[in-house]
Amino acid sequence: MSAERFFSHWVAPARRRSFLDTLGLALPVLAALTAIAWRISGLAAAAALFLAGGVLALVLARRRATRQDRAWLIHRLDASRPELEDSSALLFSPPATITPLQALQRTRIADRLDQASPHDLVPRWSKQWLLGLFCVAAVIVAGALLWPRPGEGPPRLAPSQEGIATAPGLPRLVAQNLRILPPAYTGLPKRDSAKLDVQAPLGSRLEWTLRFDPEAQGPRLLLVDGKPLPLRRDGDNWVAGLTLDRSFLYRVDPAADRGPTPPLHRIDAQPDNPPQVKALTPALTVVKAGQHSWTPAFAATDDYGVASSARLRITLAIGEGENVTFSEREIPVSGTGAAQDRRFAPVLNFSSFGFSAGGDMVVQLIVHDNRTPSPQEVRGPSLILRWPSARVPESGGLEGMVNTTLPAYFRSQRQIIIDAEALLKQKRALSSDRYLAKSGTIGNDQQILRGRYSQFLGGEEEGEPELPTADAEHHFDGDGHDHGPPVRHSPGFGAPEDVLAEFGHAHDESPASSLDPETRAILKKAVDEMWGSERELKQGRPDLALPYANRALRFIKEVQQATRIFLSRVGPELPPIDPTRRMTGDREGIGNRTLQLAGIKRSDGPAAAAWRALESDAVPDPTALGNWVRANAGRLPDPLALTAAIDAVRQQPRCAACRARLQGLLWTAMERPTGQPMPRQRPDAMGARYLHALQGGGS
Repeated sequence: MSAERFFSHWVAPARRRSFLDTLGLALPVLAALTAIAWRISGLAAAAALFLAGGVLALVLARRRATRQDRAWLIHRLDASRPELEDSSALLFSPPATITPLQALQRTRIADRLDQASPHDLVPRWSKQWLLGLFCVAAVIVAGALLWPRPGEGPPRLAPSQEGIATAPGLPRLVAQNLRILPPAYTGLPKRDSAKLDVQAPLGSRLEWTLRFDPEAQGPRLLLVDGKPLPLRRDGDNWVAGLTLDRSFLYRVDPAADRGPTPPLHRIDAQPDNPPQVKALTPALTVVKAGQHSWTPAFAATDDYGVASSARLRITLAIGEGENVTFSEREIPVSGTGAAQDRRFAPVLNFSSFGFSAGGDMVVQLIVHDNRTPSPQEVRGPSLILRWPSARVPESGGLEGMVNTTLPAYFRSQRQIIIDAEALLKQKRALSSDRYLAKSGTIGNDQQILRGRYSQFLGGEEEGEPELPTADAEHHFDGDGHDHGPPVRHSPGFGAPEDVLAEFGHAHDESPASSLDPETRAILKKAVDEMWGSERELKQGRPDLALPYANRALRFIKEVQQATRIFLSRVGPELPPIDPTRRMTGDREGIGNRTLQLAGIKRSDGPAAAAWRALESDAVPDPTALGNWVRANAGRLPDPLALTAAIDAVRQQPRCAACRARLQGLLWTAMERPTGQPMPRQRPDAMGARYLHALQGGGS
């Protein structure tokens, strides 16, 4: 057997025993520390500590096992086996380095060692340490399990803070505790409050534990504007509970309406706010050369936590000109980070969505919180990814110029107006040549759009409006066409339509042949205004082009609405004018034109009546005022404070401080009056003389 195999054979049992002994010593210590961490910081902290401690225990056990090396084995063999004659080191010496006498001695001790077992060298268990550590760990774990957490176990009652004088024979509150158990989705721990005025999340479970002296008979909690909540006996204490669904006021009544009135206590329900979504990517992004994907980033925050999964709504805009089609889809996305502040950054590959040049991709994140039931859903801001289309040559009008087309949304009339206004703002920062070039580019877009709308007029409006001459392209008798009988109209001087109607006719084969005459006329006005806008833009005068462009947009919208809305085109029916009464001053039969001011219906009647009653030292109606507070609780700044002031006046109608507080709260709670018409100012001396002269009084 070689020296290495001999060494491994003899140290393996000892190393195994050392490794297990170390783990046995570490296990109770680790269990005690984990139980303490679980009690103090919760399950997550306990699991993290257990994993970290387990890894550390394995490292220490391995290091302790490696102490059984060759020197340890030689020492243990010489100490435990006298027959080896302190020559164990010869077993590990290379044969070439020993003398013949040492080789003979090596053979003798090897034969003697074969009669022994490696288990004879195994160290003993640390029984005393193991027993002591396990006992201490058991005590610690039991204490951690049995020790009550905040909000668990029987509550510790605090002295009462009611401040009511002691009355013989009447029970009074001497100790109190209010336990708040928030909803599980909030992740908040249970807690005890020594005070009876608390703020708690909406949906929490409230548990009162009260003690009275002397013993009470049928105590209860009196809810203002609500039903009384009875208390039940639990040993020496009285307990009650309810689920918090709204804010309310209450008082503890130990003596069933006997004795002094207990003070009011207030419970404020804190609603769960909806999540907030913020965009971390700019609102508008342009695709760069070679870009194949987009990663929009959002941040979602919530007071109790945002769900780890959300939905991303993706809208693709495809099309040109005024006709744009949309496609919409939603995909699931996952967030990263803490629950209260998550980040969503999905990677969107263009090929997966069919996104290409000339389109817009609009994304919107839809998140929801962890509220149960009915989680709140919120839609974040929209982010736009714009991919400009490739430059395609397009013919532009009679000039034969080649213009580069822009994406469809740049060639709409509204976008032309926006571009012209933006160019005016940049005028100071641009050179004259650059300014003229940009204005000409917008003019080319206007020319392209004008050509598209001219198609609905048979192309007759493509180009500058024609002058009223006979140079237009008309058809006459003998030109080879079947004209039919001539149509005669009363020509209007200078009107090209009338010249055409008198001497010839036009071959209208356009889609506009089905348009009604009024719509066609409006469309022609829009095209004419576009030509004016184009003319000014190409001359570098966008300020003068804007009026034409705005009128063109107005006519376009009128044409679009004309295909959907049909209104009766009837003028106002005005009474006939009698010219004989003009300049005579005869006012017979003329009605009074003074407008009667109608009063505004207000909902503050009970509040105003109560305020006037307080002002006049009268007693307001608390029932009507309480109903008004409940009906308008949504707009009042603090309805509970107003309810408490009403209750104080109900209990003590002649309390000056209570009345003043209620009056002040009513003044701030009532709606502000709207602006009233100002009376006409009285004329001064000169104005009075002028009016007197008009009435025929002379100067």
